[in-house]
Amino acid sequence: MKNLVVLISGDGSNLQAVIDACRQGMLSARIAAVFSNRADAYGLQRARQADLPAYALSAKDYADRESFDRALMQRIDAHRPDAVILAGYMRILSPAFVQRYAGKLLNIHPSLLPLYPGLHTHRQVLANGDRIHGTSVHFVTEQLDGGPVILQAKIPVLAGEDEAGLVARIKNQEHAIYPQVIGWLLAGRLALIDKQAWLDGKPLPPSGYAAD
Repeated sequence: MKNLVVLISGDGSNLQAVIDACRQGMLSARIAAVFSNRADAYGLQRARQADLPAYALSAKDYADRESFDRALMQRIDAHRPDAVILAGYMRILSPAFVQRYAGKLLNIHPSLLPLYPGLHTHRQVLANGDRIHGTSVHFVTEQLDGGPVILQAKIPVLAGEDEAGLVARIKNQEHAIYPQVIGWLLAGRLALIDKQAWLDGKPLPPSGYAAD
């Protein structure tokens, strides 16, 4: 059984999707631990309700980002993870952290990368009048939201739609594609090679996997 460690900062809806995928047998894996940089993150409650080890570390207890990440890495490594999953983790990672888990560190970002890295993606989509929005699963590199894309899901932006509605529909897509990509990684089908995502021995295009 493969071990997952999940990092969160907030509600944890993608954490819940991974919990459900493990329970339903969609993922041949167990969540070994959940970590948050916020003690009040609701995702910690989700983890505890699922009888998962859940911990909070406060950045205020550490001198700088590097020392915080060193402490977090030590705790993560105790669980011998086969993959480290960012699920709404809202801290920029130090280079040492990214390098330590390179090739097994995944993130999901609510935009069609490379569009709209960073925060407030839904707001930017609406402000710019975009007709298509989406979400991207990617390998994590030292560039913020700049790692190679593995899989994207797209939705149309509906006339008169507000940010809350867009967020809800994007989350539905995220909950479907994130466990799928995690499964590819754990099965050995997915790899990070020379800063490019490879699936089943073939390099993926910049927008990630697309079915024929």
